[in-house]
Amino acid sequence: MTDYQPSSKILQKYAEVLINCALNSGEGIKPGEVVRLIVPDIAKPLALELQNTVLKSGGHPMLQIIPTQLDKDFYTLANDDQLTFFPEPYLRERVKLIDHQVFIIADPDPFELKDIDPQKFIKARDAKKAYRDWLDDKENRNQFTWTAGLWAVSAKAEIVGLSLKNYWQQIIKACFLDKEEPIVEWQRIFKMQKSIKKSLNAMSIEWLEIKGPDVDLKVKLGANRIWNGGNGRNIPSFEFFTSPNWRGTQGWISFNQPLYRYGNVIKDIHLEFKNGLVTKAKAKTGNKFLQEMLKSPNADKIGEYSLTDKRMSRITHVMAETLFDENIGGPYGNTHLAVGRCYKDCYRGDPSLMSKEKWAEMGFNDSAEHTDIVSTTDRTVTATMTDGSQKMIYEKGKFTFYKE
Repeated sequence: MTDYQPSSKILQKYAEVLINCALNSGEGIKPGEVVRLIVPDIAKPLALELQNTVLKSGGHPMLQIIPTQLDKDFYTLANDDQLTFFPEPYLRERVKLIDHQVFIIADPDPFELKDIDPQKFIKARDAKKAYRDWLDDKENRNQFTWTAGLWAVSAKAEIVGLSLKNYWQQIIKACFLDKEEPIVEWQRIFKMQKSIKKSLNAMSIEWLEIKGPDVDLKVKLGANRIWNGGNGRNIPSFEFFTSPNWRGTQGWISFNQPLYRYGNVIKDIHLEFKNGLVTKAKAKTGNKFLQEMLKSPNADKIGEYSLTDKRMSRITHVMAETLFDENIGGPYGNTHLAVGRCYKDCYRGDPSLMSKEKWAEMGFNDSAEHTDIVSTTDRTVTATMTDGSQKMIYEKGKFTFYKE
């Protein structure tokens, strides 16, 4: 079945979760707030429900429908000036205006851009880094929140060996849309996440040692780090993540899940780190693209390390989409790390008071790149505390200290 679409009731629930639960750090929007809605054209039925939910909640929807399958011509024809065009006054004013943003992922042709020179994507992305920084700064002042959701497409379903209906069922279950009151379910998950974060952030962790059949890695957290997760950023989101001091990453890790990025697929990625830098990187498929990606400024350093507890996630199948694959449950949960940009909300203090120099001194990596790479194989994670004591905090896909 290639033309399956969920019922209007399911789409209404999806919109309510994204607007009235995910935004505003799990609290939903307030009357009078401006919500930018970015939705690809093939997900128009969800765009309607998002708009209507914002209106019913007293907000102001700014709906942008994105035409799909135009990017190949753009990247083929655009010269360097066109790739790096940055309408600064317009984007500054947009950042000032919006209070929240919802982005829907819907890619009818995941490999549309596979023959485009990767340098073109990188140039276009790097030129827009300032806009991302402005939004991050506004978020760090608690004046902006965002979330992302997924619209199922036949091409992604085919990649992972599911029918379109069964692919949608993964989305529906993962987001609790099969429940009478999905927001109540999400509030339960947020409560569990808050408990785990409280325990993690009460530990004075100096190092993490991650060991398994495809990993032998040490990650140095650094001073004043906290773990984050939940709070509505991404639906679904079951992960717990932190942004380490990039200088302390040592060892190696291989990833058993493919990475779909910039219209390309990269498989069987292997990274080696020394003194925080990627000193060796290879992939059996897409290696050329991987090398180009890591050449971006500071893309050869870690920006995020993350773990997902399998007891929370209802995702049981890979989805060829990072939003879901980095939150998969299964027998061992998952671990993922991101090369490139850090998350400044993983700083224990007030991020808005930090200078660019202080961020750099503390090892919070800054980059236009942020790419999550996922592994779902078995691993243990042992924390070494600042006093030298050790505690295994993660085993068999679960945080060992958390009891349901």
